[in-house]
Amino acid sequence: MIALFLAGIAILSYLFGSVNFAIVWTRVFLHDDIRKYGSGNAGMTNVLRTVGKGAAALTLLGDIAKGVLSVLVAQLVFTLLIPDPFFCVLAKYLAAFGALMGHLFPLYYGFKGGKGVAVSAGAMLMLAPWVFLCCLGVFLLAVVLTRYVSLGSILSAVAYPVFIFLFGFFWTPHPYWVLETACAAVLGIIVIAMHHENIGRLIHGTERKIGEKKEK
Repeated sequence: MIALFLAGIAILSYLFGSVNFAIVWTRVFLHDDIRKYGSGNAGMTNVLRTVGKGAAALTLLGDIAKGVLSVLVAQLVFTLLIPDPFFCVLAKYLAAFGALMGHLFPLYYGFKGGKGVAVSAGAMLMLAPWVFLCCLGVFLLAVVLTRYVSLGSILSAVAYPVFIFLFGFFWTPHPYWVLETACAAVLGIIVIAMHHENIGRLIHGTERKIGEKKEK
């Protein structure tokens, strides 16, 4: 029975995560597919560069909401129906994983989506609010200092499991910190892997900075 609930949470989160707001809002404002423009990525940064601030803000809010609501549903279901702390933690991370995979490989858009930073941030906000704030600080600091959004995203993904470990082991010890650290590491690795092209451009000095126009 518990396995069915866990599978149901993962599938439901995947289906919800498959709603790509970058594609949705670009079709509303531009009447076209965001994946045809700029970097070809169906994410907030490409929407900002291609469509504008309004569509980018709506995309960001929608993607964050996917992570928040997926984890929230998992928490409510397992708190009410299966009040076991271990399975509640597992269900919440499965929900985060499902929403992330839906965003990366959306069922409704030919399995070609975004890179998962915003949806991961939304899930992180529900899973570990203090860790979310720390990772947000890492992201903002990196972007302010370098003007590379991708570098901020990568560094915050690296920081995520590190902060989960530090908080779980030193500040608020609990019996499931190993599980949470492992799950956070998986989510972080996936987000980093989705930035492999950005990493290559960063190494070669060809990555675009925020506000920088694309060379013709």
